[in-house]
Formats: sequence, structure tokens, C-alpha cells
Amino acid sequence: MIAPARNLLGSLRLPGDKSISHRYALLGGLAHGITHLENFSTGADPASSLACVAALGAKVERNGASVTIHGCGNRFQPSDAPLDCGNSGSTMRMLSGLLAAQHGSFTLIGDASLSRRPMERIRKPLEAMGSRITLTDGHAPLAIQGAALKAIDYTTPVPSAQVKTAVLFAGLNADGTTTVTESIRTRDHGEIALEAFGVKVTRHLDSVSVAGGQPLQGVDTVIPGDISSAAFFLCAAALFPDSGLLLDNLGLNPTRATLLDLLATLGAKTSVLNLEQRGGELAGTVQLAAPKDGLGGATISGALAAQLIDELPVLAAIAPYTRNGIRIRDAKELRVKESDRIALVAENLRRMGAEVTEVEDGMDVPGGQVLHGAEIDSGGDHRIAMAFAVAALRAESESTIHGAESANISFPEFFSLLDQVAVR
Repeated sequence: MIAPARNLLGSLRLPGDKSISHRYALLGGLAHGITHLENFSTGADPASSLACVAALGAKVERNGASVTIHGCGNRFQPSDAPLDCGNSGSTMRMLSGLLAAQHGSFTLIGDASLSRRPMERIRKPLEAMGSRITLTDGHAPLAIQGAALKAIDYTTPVPSAQVKTAVLFAGLNADGTTTVTESIRTRDHGEIALEAFGVKVTRHLDSVSVAGGQPLQGVDTVIPGDISSAAFFLCAAALFPDSGLLLDNLGLNPTRATLLDLLATLGAKTSVLNLEQRGGELAGTVQLAAPKDGLGGATISGALAAQLIDELPVLAAIAPYTRNGIRIRDAKELRVKESDRIALVAENLRRMGAEVTEVEDGMDVPGGQVLHGAEIDSGGDHRIAMAFAVAALRAESESTIHGAESANISFPEFFSLLDQVAVR
């Protein structure tokens, strides 16, 4: 149950970035030596990556947000049972890249939601490298027969950091140099993680390459706070002219910080303090002040839509409260996430009384609207649940989020932290 708020005030330190946590867990599991990670993500998805490498022979010790991994020295052991990736597409896709060159057979499974998500996009490049992968109608369960791999030059047909990372991970143990080319640059946490583990990565404007045969060495690092989780608080604070929000130790990787630029376009003022680099990743303290006359409007399309793909649901959810609305295009990828996010966002906005036009690759949400509380259907999707908790803060009456527990997938602390900073 979400009651309307009068303001958003306070400071928060958010759990570790999920994208970074996944990659460090998987590489740490395969590496030589010990990897120690502080501020590891508290979400269920990165925990699936830890569980999978443990099932493959790595020794994993966890104490809250502190994780120690004793790596397998470049040789995973086939598991007697299927590797359960839970709800995590990141785990399934990126782990497949590491397993493609391993000796033996591996089966990866997931929950009902993950079993509907497209996996053909990793099968094609990994089979081109020499692995054998079996899917069920293009989806999990996913069976991998490891093999000696050869390097490839691969152009991703759909911008996807997970696919890019899977191919680069496979390239670690391939014969030759593997290159991935992208039409739109995606987040580069995979490249940064490889470099942190001692791998030489060659980057060009639209491509990245890795030579096979390079060993992984364990690392010791602190994972910055998750900016995708911060997006919900930043968007919420931007709705209230007298808000004051401070987010400490927030990841500010340039391929992920596009949200701050978009909020500035809408009229919010963001300040970055104490910027520093840890293991190749930028982190700092972010302060946000909302515009006194309310948020303006924006069109999000092309490369911008790809860079903001995780943040689009919450941006659409606050769009009715802007002056000029938000137009989203080139975001068809939202339809094959944990849910059809375009359809669910449009449906829930209408439940709250909003006018919205849904199109195949996005939506138009006019500004200047007044919303009322409603029964929200999250569809079991963590980002939908959290996005509409934000929208509910400015509604005229209470809202109920059904399936709110789905937030545990990425951000178990979300609702308690929202209560902490919402002034009612």
C-alpha cells in the first residue's frame, strides 16, 4: 500500500550495482585465486550467479554484502543438477559464455518468467564459435556442450550488454581474438570487469576485442551503488519542488549515467560530489533538486532509448506529472523483459486515470495529468512494481501494488527505503 507523499527528503546509500555484481561473481568463480567483493548486490538475481558458480565448484562465502569467492582456476566442474538461474537473464546469458569452452555438459534452467525470455541471441554467436547449445523453442532450458572454441567477429543485431559480455567471456578461452561490434554502445561493465581481473581488452569506437588464452586473477574491490535502483528515488525526488535527496557511493559509469542527463533535460538539477574511481568504475555522491515549476518534457528514442532501457518504466510512470509529457520510441526490447513492460506500464497508467497511447516500440504519455490511486498489477516484474510505487507518491489517493514482493529480485530494501525518505 502506497500513500501519497508531500515531499522526498534524506540521504541514502544503496546496495551494490547488480550488473557489476553479476560479472564479478561469474569471473571470480572461474578465476585463479581469491576474489573479495564488498557492497555486493542484495538482489536475488546476483545471488543466482553466486549459487551457479558455487554449483560449478567455486567456494563462495557470504556475510551480508561481503562476498569471498575461491575461484576454480579456469576449470568449472560439471554439476550433477541443472544450474538454476532463477529470474536472472543476466546469469543465464553471461554464464553460458563462460561455459561454452568448458569440458562437459551443462544445463541451465530458470523460473517461469526467465523461461519465456529469448535465448536465441546467445545461441547463434556461441555456436559460431564452436559450442553446441540446445534450446526449447528459443528459450530455456538451455543445454550447453562445451568445446574448443575459435574466435569470431560478431555484430550484435540488437543492442545488448548481456550478449556482448557472453561473447567476450567465451572469447577468453577461444583460439584467436574475438571482436564484438555494436551499432549502439551498451554498458561496458563486462569490459571493465575483465580488465580488473587482469585481461587486456582492446576498445574502439564501436567495437571491443579480447584475445583468447588470458588468465583471470582474483580481485579485491568495493562495488558502487546501483544507479538503476537509484533511478526510482531520483525520479521520485524530481516530482517534488522542495525535495532534497542525497545518494552516496553511487555508480556513475558513463554508459549508465544517462539518466542524470535526461533528468537535467526535464529540468532537475543534479550535482556530483566526491567523484572517484574504484577498479575502473566511477562512483560518487549525487544530489538532486527538483525544478520549482515542475518537470518539462522529453522524447526518448534511438541510442538514448537503448541506454535508458532499464529506466524507461519509471520515466513513463512519472510522465503524466510533467508539463509536456514523455514520448518513448525504439524501445521494443521492453516487450521481452521480465514482462511486456510497454503493455504493463500503459495498463497501469490507465488504471490510475492517465491518458496514454501505446505503440509497438514505445508510448506517448501526455503531461499535465492528475492521477488517482489504483490497484496496480506488477505482473511479477520488479521494475513495474517499483515504478508505480513512485507514480503513487503523487496520486490523489492510496494505491496498492500487487506482486510488490517481486522487488526482491533486484532491490529487497526498496519499500523500506522509500518510506524512510517519503514525507507524508
